[in-house]
Amino acid sequence: MPWADGHDEQSTRELLASSETKWESGELYNYVVAENGELIGMCQAYRAEPRGCRLGYWLHPCAVGRGIATRATAALAKEMFALADVGYLEIAHDVANAPSRAVPRRLGFTELRREQAPPPAAPSGCGIDLIWRLNRPATGGTFPGGRAGGTNSACSTAST
Repeated sequence: MPWADGHDEQSTRELLASSETKWESGELYNYVVAENGELIGMCQAYRAEPRGCRLGYWLHPCAVGRGIATRATAALAKEMFALADVGYLEIAHDVANAPSRAVPRRLGFTELRREQAPPPAAPSGCGIDLIWRLNRPATGGTFPGGRAGGTNSACSTAST
């Protein structure tokens, strides 16, 4: 049965198999974001460089503006910093995306640079990405957004 976006069950199986292989290799970590058992978004981390990971997050419009992306990204950051070889995390978003800008700001990331976004640009975007960075906390330290508490939102693996 085709999904509303044109994907079918076979392409979904292929995506999940690919995600599992990339998870096992440490290349890409996909998580679903759920609230009360309902899928409302996704977050992921992938290797940008040997010591760094880039984080991304997406939410259904009904879930925006309630701190869910911030909590999910905090949980993801905590998981990535649990890996001994991750020295820093980065988040990139279109400069025009104010809700996405709030997430790294709340979690203590520092604005690093602006760069041309890879195509395709988001329809509401301007094509310039804002890059944020958070370095690994000192031994025993936590980052400001390091607690992923809150409501019934959860970040769990998409490959299972």
